[in-house]
Amino acid sequence: MTDAHRRSLRTTRRWVIKIGSAVITGDGRGLDRDHLRRWVDQIADLVAAGLEVVVVSSGAVAEGMKRMGWEQRPGSLHQLQAAAAIGQMGLVQAWESCFQRRGLHTAQVLLTHDDLSDRRRYLNARSTLRALLDVGVVPVVNENDAVANEELRFGDNDTLAALVANLIEADLLVLLTDQQGLYDADPRANPRATLVADAAAGDTALDAMAGDGGALGRGGMQTKLRAARLAARSGTATAIAYGRDDGVLARLRDGDTVGTLLSAPQQPEAARKRWLAGHLQAKGRLMLDAGAARVLRESGRSLLAVGVREVHGEFHRGEMVACLDEQGREFARGLVNYSSDEARRIKGRASGEIEAILGYVDDDELIHRDNLVLI
Repeated sequence: MTDAHRRSLRTTRRWVIKIGSAVITGDGRGLDRDHLRRWVDQIADLVAAGLEVVVVSSGAVAEGMKRMGWEQRPGSLHQLQAAAAIGQMGLVQAWESCFQRRGLHTAQVLLTHDDLSDRRRYLNARSTLRALLDVGVVPVVNENDAVANEELRFGDNDTLAALVANLIEADLLVLLTDQQGLYDADPRANPRATLVADAAAGDTALDAMAGDGGALGRGGMQTKLRAARLAARSGTATAIAYGRDDGVLARLRDGDTVGTLLSAPQQPEAARKRWLAGHLQAKGRLMLDAGAARVLRESGRSLLAVGVREVHGEFHRGEMVACLDEQGREFARGLVNYSSDEARRIKGRASGEIEAILGYVDDDELIHRDNLVLI
């Protein structure tokens, strides 16, 4: 099966390629333009072979730090935003000039996680990216760090790349990093660590192998593993590979054993389910009783108010809420049909009682099954 997964990469048609801060900035020395040209040459070859490619590029903050002579990543949000704004200029110019050299046009696409959380903006972003790919343009995507606030504190481009893979239904997500791939232990601390060549993205044994990020980037192996699992929701496999390896993209395309390949064995979920799974923030939490949690997990049914024991947070109709079991573990999330105030009044009550309690009834379900996804 391992060889089959590798060979299947030869027939893929749509890739998202994310390049991390450490490799694109030469470990913080500013943009590594030599390697950037080599990546562009490889991507141009993929496009010439018929692939559609979206690039997710880190490096704006690191490039801004270099231009300003800052040796340490700023701790202040506004300094981070300033560094991102400064560095984004050089980052875009570098990508554009390299792709023009190969006769390809590029387009800058700046996103925040909010853009992929709002259904209408999500669809707009998908349409834009698909339109760019249809006319042979290579989109260069980055998080809009210059204006992001809460996203900048917990976001990372690994997660953004996975969301983009969901967005365009990519066949492969490639995470180019400063490590050869995922190891069974930290290779920087354990010289006997062994590279994991192939695994299923959902394999829980991988959790203990993931480590933290470095000083420049925000995404270590933990975020890469999380990104792979998020991408797997749309049937996208993920490759984690050493970005400075010459020909790494061509070798992946040829099915060579390079880096770590995390397969996505499950069938792709419906587009709406992928969108729900990609939400990063829940506005509130619903604690369910054992029966309701079991029905949602095993039967794929809607959530009724009668199965809700507690309501936490403030939310409006149509917003995202998390569903927790009796142990406090989040196992599902969905778009709620009633506000937090209404949910508190009808929790634990049968659907037939909603009108008597509220004076009206919008829906029999607190969350309809079409708007709910297990995580």
